[in-house]
Amino acid sequence: MQRGFTLIETMVAVSLLVVSVAAPMSLTVQSLSSAFYARDQITAFHLAQDAVESLRSVRDGNILASALGTPTTMFEGVPNIAGQPFTIDSTNNAMQLCTGTCPPLKSDGNLYGYSSGAGWNSTRYTRTVRITPVPGSSDEFVVAVEVRWRTSVYQERSFTISENLYRWVDDGAAS
Repeated sequence: MQRGFTLIETMVAVSLLVVSVAAPMSLTVQSLSSAFYARDQITAFHLAQDAVESLRSVRDGNILASALGTPTTMFEGVPNIAGQPFTIDSTNNAMQLCTGTCPPLKSDGNLYGYSSGAGWNSTRYTRTVRITPVPGSSDEFVVAVEVRWRTSVYQERSFTISENLYRWVDDGAAS
């Protein structure tokens, strides 16, 4: 009778030990997963904002050129302002229409872009840029940037940022 009771005590002790070790390990796995998702989401936000800033730079350069006497449209050099997706390489403001899906961004470890030189490798991030005019306005456009990435084999995440860009100075081109 005493031996059976010791066996039951051992089983209970082992069960308690398994539960006390498994709970913190499960919490650690969940915490790491959340940290990786937050890291990826912050990267996606910065990549999206980077594209908006590049388009803002193009817009400002074109408005300045018009104000200085060289008539240009607000988004001169942008491949499409009717909603078709395109890519923009913020390292040199090179833009290209996407046929099908946009290609993944590349990185050299410091910068993201579409360069194909030595040290530039494909990342898991894909950035799609679209510009559409605001109905009823010739001086305001909606810029939408979507960044997609895979966190695992089956799960795809995305982040979209949208901003209205408009002609902020009277350069004479709008009249």
